[in-house]
Amino acid sequence: MVRHVLGKTMLSVGTLAIGLCLVAASASATVKPGDTIAPSNAAEVRELVSPGVYYAVTHGMRMEITAPDRIDWPPPYREATEKYSQQVRLTNDHRSMVGYIAGQAFPLIDPNDPYVATKIMWNNVFRPISTDDYDLRFYDCQSEYVRPGQDQKIIDDIEIGHYAGYNIVGRTEVEPMPIDPDFKQSGRLWAFALYPVLAPQEARGTGLIRYRYSDPNRGDDSWDWTPGTRRVRRLSEAILSTATGAQSYDPDHYAGFNPKTEQYNYRFLGEREMLASVHAEHSPENTCPYDGGATACPEAWEMRHLYIVEATPRRDLSDASGALDKSTDVYIDTELCFEPYVDTYDQKGRLWRTHIYWLAFRDRPVPDARVAIYPFKREFVVGAASIDTQGNFATMCYLPGQHTPERECWYINMGAIDKDFCTVKSMVAAAP
Repeated sequence: MVRHVLGKTMLSVGTLAIGLCLVAASASATVKPGDTIAPSNAAEVRELVSPGVYYAVTHGMRMEITAPDRIDWPPPYREATEKYSQQVRLTNDHRSMVGYIAGQAFPLIDPNDPYVATKIMWNNVFRPISTDDYDLRFYDCQSEYVRPGQDQKIIDDIEIGHYAGYNIVGRTEVEPMPIDPDFKQSGRLWAFALYPVLAPQEARGTGLIRYRYSDPNRGDDSWDWTPGTRRVRRLSEAILSTATGAQSYDPDHYAGFNPKTEQYNYRFLGEREMLASVHAEHSPENTCPYDGGATACPEAWEMRHLYIVEATPRRDLSDASGALDKSTDVYIDTELCFEPYVDTYDQKGRLWRTHIYWLAFRDRPVPDARVAIYPFKREFVVGAASIDTQGNFATMCYLPGQHTPERECWYINMGAIDKDFCTVKSMVAAAP
């Protein structure tokens, strides 16, 4: 078993090191830096990726294998972990947690802990990629059938003005820190906004607002705005786990695995050395020319140490009973605490959908950024694909967009948006 390299930073009350989870590549790996993986030699990575990613490779996606490199947490996030993590614990029912303020909730992960899976998933909720606010501006997605060896044939070309969120709890870089006073009144953990859809024309003006609450028994509040009826509609939890229209995306997978944590049961499936794309070389991402544009490729993939957690909807809860999936396997990078891919299985246990994320570790989202520049490197999602493996249909999103008027695209922890941005009123006002 590969050993974790623990961070040198010490907890404020003692000398116990926190786990920053840098792991060397497995010596037994069948691939090496410099290799190119294509359908012809896909078998070489079958045990090094999820079944969903293997589907993508066998259907045309290419990988350029590179040497693994370290990913450090943003210093403010690391400092918050040192300051607050010792007071965090799971509740008596082992589903929720108490004592959380900011940083990583459970930096010391013990695979033998009977509740290790739940702790890993809470770490995924409060992860270092963005802690305060984020605004992804003018990104685009393209939906198409997976067509190995054929040219791209776009079914739907989608452009969205803002993908944005405001965290109320766990803030580390922008005042108010570490918890917005709004929490005492609203009980919200975060607010999310996606609006307005700018293309295609028939969806122009559509938007989504979503609120997540700390109360484990309270489901998310969500609303959408439909320009055709010019009405705000309240959404059920079940809709958020269902892909709609021409897309294979659903709101529960906009940023990895994102349903309400307490609505699922979790089982730890283990930890393995696997391939992931966390030092992507392109921004905007390349449309893969070998699978009909279903993914981004060629792109850099490297050996990483991943936790694997199975998530199963709690059918005893009305808010989760409408979930169409039987289970989801979440693959979480132990160092960046983000999932490079997620596989979902249908009620018969067959692979149904895979969500693949390409990330870049740098001090700016694009090389020529002038505003979104940080004093340290941080992780950016630069591409995301959602593939219906049974219908051979994909939606590939480019972050930043390939044709965006806003070159910098990602603004993370810069105070780019506030709570008022994540309201129904603002969503309706922004509709063209």
